[in-house]
Amino acid sequence: MGDNSVSSEDTPVLQDVLDALDDPECRAILRETVEPMTANELIDACDIPKSTLYRKLELLSSASLVRERDTINPGGGRVTHYERSFDDVTISMDDTGEFSVSVERPPQSTDERLADIWSMMGDEV
Repeated sequence: MGDNSVSSEDTPVLQDVLDALDDPECRAILRETVEPMTANELIDACDIPKSTLYRKLELLSSASLVRERDTINPGGGRVTHYERSFDDVTISMDDTGEFSVSVERPPQSTDERLADIWSMMGDEV
């Protein structure tokens, strides 16, 4: 899925957020990803096909609502976990009628920031 780590400065595109939140399968994924989960765990928890899951994760990543983290599998290779990356999403309209979106994100620990860097490095190799 590429570079899908989310920093606290990322401001998603309003339409991407609306598209993701309008999708029932994306909402199911968001409900399940309070704690990090693998794709296989999400397939079971959300009862959706694998190909659909990856399309929905891409949609959620584009909206900066889910982040992926890679960890080293003791048996070899990497394991990717997906986690909701926000606490609150607010959609508002200003005096001129323009809509905007703001995303409140939880603070990241040093370990989480290092894990994000590790995931980005893994994507480069």
